[in-house]
Amino acid sequence: MTLRRHAMSYAAIGLVQWLVEYGLMVVLSRWVMPVEPANVIGRLAGAVLGFWLNGKWTFAGDDTHVGRHAAARFVAMWLALTVLNTWIVAAIDDRYGLGLAQLLKPGADLVSGGVGFLLSRHWVYKKAA
Repeated sequence: MTLRRHAMSYAAIGLVQWLVEYGLMVVLSRWVMPVEPANVIGRLAGAVLGFWLNGKWTFAGDDTHVGRHAAARFVAMWLALTVLNTWIVAAIDDRYGLGLAQLLKPGADLVSGGVGFLLSRHWVYKKAA
C-alpha cells in the first residue's frame, strides 16, 4: 500500500477520532472537570476507535496484524503521545486560560497525530518477528 493511501486513510479516520476526542474534552472541561483529565478521557475514546479502524482498514496488509503485539505497541505509543499532548494543552491552560487551551488543542493534536502516523505505519501494526 502506498504512503499516499495510508496517509489519506489515516487522516479520514483521524478526523473522526479527533471529533470524538475534541468534543469530549470541550464538554467535560467546560462543565465537569479540569482540562487534563478531560483531555485524557477524550483521547482514550478516540484511541479505542482509531486502533481498530486503522488496524483493519488503513494499515491492513500481509505484513500487518491487529492483535496482542499491535495492541501493546499501540498502548505504549498512545501513553507517550497522550502525555505530550496533555502537557501541551495543560501548559497553554496554565499560562493563557481554558479558552485558549481549547482553541489551540488542534495544534497539539496535529503534532501528536503526525508522530502517531509514522509510528503506526512503521511499528505498531507490523507483525512481530
